[in-house]
Amino acid sequence: MGTIPQTNLRPLLRATSRDWRANLRRLFKRSHFILGEELRAFEVEFAAALGGKFSVGVANGTAAIELCLRDAGVTSGEVLTSALTAPFSGVGIRASGATPKFADIDPETLQIDARDTASRITSKTRALMPVHLYGQPCALDQFVKLARKHKIPLIQDAAQAHGARFDGKPLAAFSRYVAYSFYPTKNLGCLGDGGGIITDNAATRDRFLVLRDGGRQGDQIAHSFGVNSRLDELQCCFLRAFLPHLNGWNAHRGRIAAIYDEELRECPGVKLVKRTEGSVHHLYVIRAERRNALRECLAAQGIGTAIHYPVPLHQHPAFAQKGSLPHAEQAVKEIVSLPLWPYLKESSARRVARQIRRFYGRK
Repeated sequence: MGTIPQTNLRPLLRATSRDWRANLRRLFKRSHFILGEELRAFEVEFAAALGGKFSVGVANGTAAIELCLRDAGVTSGEVLTSALTAPFSGVGIRASGATPKFADIDPETLQIDARDTASRITSKTRALMPVHLYGQPCALDQFVKLARKHKIPLIQDAAQAHGARFDGKPLAAFSRYVAYSFYPTKNLGCLGDGGGIITDNAATRDRFLVLRDGGRQGDQIAHSFGVNSRLDELQCCFLRAFLPHLNGWNAHRGRIAAIYDEELRECPGVKLVKRTEGSVHHLYVIRAERRNALRECLAAQGIGTAIHYPVPLHQHPAFAQKGSLPHAEQAVKEIVSLPLWPYLKESSARRVARQIRRFYGRK
């Protein structure tokens, strides 16, 4: 019956090959590979597609977080973020000079819990950085209120949420800083590392342009302490080819997620994760009893799975934090990501669900 990987980029590349090949030919003819026309065009197109005014391309999603915090003046103190996220969320905070501190998650949605976050704000807290995990927007309205109450900046980690909306509005409507990753498996990815920032503030955009280029202002002088973090022209050729398909790809992800919902809702041993409105379904994650045995069974049937993420950040040696975050600690023992990508066949999704039901004794 063939294998079903957890993610597969080959169909995506085939579907867009005419456009990215044309972009590459244009780039090679121009032979300007850093801070050129492809990047400038992509920045305009990306901002427009996601409902923001401005975007700035940077080297990766980690750098996007770092630069947002640096521009907000957060180079010390603590930044509160989710315990359930990729380690690069914490790495970006550390790179800015601040220290990551972690809040627990809502056990139903697996998103950072605003009430738990509120209980952890102290005089050392310099910023809030909620994560839109798995493509689902977290409770942004609550985080906006928290940030305003404590007069601290709100940086959104939207590395997995390209095109997500909250309350019908684009993410950029809720804070000055929205950080994205273009890692290849993201809803909008390139073929290497890449990242971007969306902001609705022109002065902020202008500062980012200087920060990402070593503090230079179109010359060879470092006017401020910047970094070397530029999204290169080659990756922009792919991103510009992929971007027009983003909405369609996100819609397909939603259809696959709906199939999993339908097929697994009554399955014993499986608990569905509650998805928030406006999700772009970056990952389809379930909570599963005997998770490791289930993964082994699926692998034997040629079905790939993954765990996003196996250890909560407060238990990583690099970010060790005292105290327990019970919901995150329990979730990482149960979560498993099922196959989900833009060109996954609906019949394949039903096959995955059928094998899961069989594992738990339900046909």
